[in-house]
Amino acid sequence: MASGTTATSKVTPVTLGNSVRNKTQVFTATKVTETADSSGKKSYKVELVKYSDAKGTNPTVFGTRDANGKLTLNNNASAQDKQFAQQHLNTSKNQMESVKSKFTLDAESKQTFEKANGSPNKASADNPAGDTSQPTEPVETGATAAAGTKTSGFGDFVYPEDLGQTKQDIIKFTMLEYKPSGIGNIGSSGGQNTLSLGGKRDANRKGVGTVVLPIPSGISDTNAASWGENSMNALQAAIAAGAYAGITEGFGAGLKSLGESAETAAGDETTKKGIASYFTAAAMGGDQAAILSRAEGSVINPNMELLFQGPSLRPFNFTFKMSARNSKEAQTIIKILNFFKRGMSPIKSTSNLFLKSPNTFRIQYIHRPLGNKDHPYIGKIKECALQSFTVNYTPEGQYATFRDGVLVSYEMTMQFQELEPVFNDDYEGLTGIGY
Repeated sequence: MASGTTATSKVTPVTLGNSVRNKTQVFTATKVTETADSSGKKSYKVELVKYSDAKGTNPTVFGTRDANGKLTLNNNASAQDKQFAQQHLNTSKNQMESVKSKFTLDAESKQTFEKANGSPNKASADNPAGDTSQPTEPVETGATAAAGTKTSGFGDFVYPEDLGQTKQDIIKFTMLEYKPSGIGNIGSSGGQNTLSLGGKRDANRKGVGTVVLPIPSGISDTNAASWGENSMNALQAAIAAGAYAGITEGFGAGLKSLGESAETAAGDETTKKGIASYFTAAAMGGDQAAILSRAEGSVINPNMELLFQGPSLRPFNFTFKMSARNSKEAQTIIKILNFFKRGMSPIKSTSNLFLKSPNTFRIQYIHRPLGNKDHPYIGKIKECALQSFTVNYTPEGQYATFRDGVLVSYEMTMQFQELEPVFNDDYEGLTGIGY
């Protein structure tokens, strides 16, 4: 059996547990390896990998998935991994979907790949029977949406249908037409030049449709900031200080700064030896630290420090299992699936030269006893893009339908990511947890 492409998803933080006492964050990825038999038929080996941190340190395979997407944890999996195996499986589904584009898939191998990710086989015909639509003729060069594009009236859906008769807390998904933040501009304020990189979206703008569901189990959020190690020895600092002074205060100030640094070095024997080893190593193409350590038994202080590198965009994962109790509720479930699938799809322009961004989503946890207001004790979520949407058509493990063909149960797994980071001033005026 010949091996083909191997792809590993990005490392994802996963929070296991649902209380403060047993909550743990782990970092996982999904590795997919393509193989082919002598006839060229492809199959996919799927492995779950755990790491020590978000950088992907110390990878360890702790589980595998079979040809039908079923998860089996290895002996090295922890008790908590086993307790929250479904959470690992949901994350792996999103991770595997994210690397799908790295494989060359024909109709048959596409079905095999999707089956290995726990999805049913899908029709592969390019022109399904009964489709008499024709390609839209290019009539303009802008980015106007093509004919047949739905931009409003997606509908408002509630599942289960009697949810409104209870006082149960809910999660509300409001679909929004995507609004770009803009390029920004240079202006002035208070006599100072200012640079604005993009505007601010109206977070409260009217939606084009809503879906209301019960709050699922296993909800969590992870706030993260990127920090990294950085070092700068004394010689580098002196050169940097001189350059900085030269840029901000003029060439003379830069030379003065370098001169003062040189004068200080000349008065200290250890510093002189360190500089000598530095330039000796540069001339010889050798290791400065090794030369100084051999000669003097010391190294130049690297002045290592952890420095802020930038914010992170938070991901959110949700899994909902929906089982119809009557014909009306069954059709609501079908419309909810269509709502998310259609809303996350890119929009073609009339000319077919451009693609407009898909719709985005406002997600709210609502505490109904407070009068349908945002839940103050669950973190708020900024406007999100729906990056991945997976439907399991047989969550019970077998194929079963009602008389009209609607399946008994559907399980949808959604992976969202916020459009912009959370900043300190976002908490201004908020009560409770905030973001």
